[in-house]
Amino acid sequence: MRYAVVVEKTEHNYSAYVPDLPGCVATGKTVEEVENEIRTAIQFHIEGLREDGLAIPQPVSIVEYLEVAA
Repeated sequence: MRYAVVVEKTEHNYSAYVPDLPGCVATGKTVEEVENEIRTAIQFHIEGLREDGLAIPQPVSIVEYLEVAA
């Protein structure tokens, strides 16, 4: 499956979350680190859902970049 991931710069690091997997979050000092951490978090989150007998949400979020005049 392919999930949309939002990566945001914070004051001291980066954070990431998955809109289609509520509660699935990660942090890291660099973009590369947070991307690795969120991959692990997604796998862990899905394993937990399976173990609990819950449905795994299908990825439905769409990521798009829009250009706007500044």
